[in-house]
Amino acid sequence: MTSATMRPARSAGRGEGYWMIVFAAALLVTVGIFNLIDGIAAIARSHVFIANAHYVVGDLRAWGWVALILGVLQVLAAIGVMAGNQAARWFAVAVVGLNAIAQMFFIPAYPFWSLMIIAVDVVALWGLCAHGSRENLAA
Repeated sequence: MTSATMRPARSAGRGEGYWMIVFAAALLVTVGIFNLIDGIAAIARSHVFIANAHYVVGDLRAWGWVALILGVLQVLAAIGVMAGNQAARWFAVAVVGLNAIAQMFFIPAYPFWSLMIIAVDVVALWGLCAHGSRENLAA
């Protein structure tokens, strides 16, 4: 019989936040690959985007380059986060925040997709910030 105060044994080296960091890194890789594909399609002026969209700054090709560069940075940040580097976690927080802002400027080209990427960015940002501290990972 077990008591309500007993805790189940945890695996060695994996604190409470470990699996949330793995989830956030998986989201980073997924959104990074989506941004790579999105950026390449925008640079090539693919027909999947809304025609004659008006942008606040730049044009479709310029925002395609931004998405492509952010996609590469997100994949690199995910690799660093999975390696357990705290500097890479903070770099990932910055890149995810920048991607959410950049997607707001990309809304005229592909509204629903941009809003979905912003939502995924917010979840990844929460996972990186709320569960990635050294105390949570070492607990």
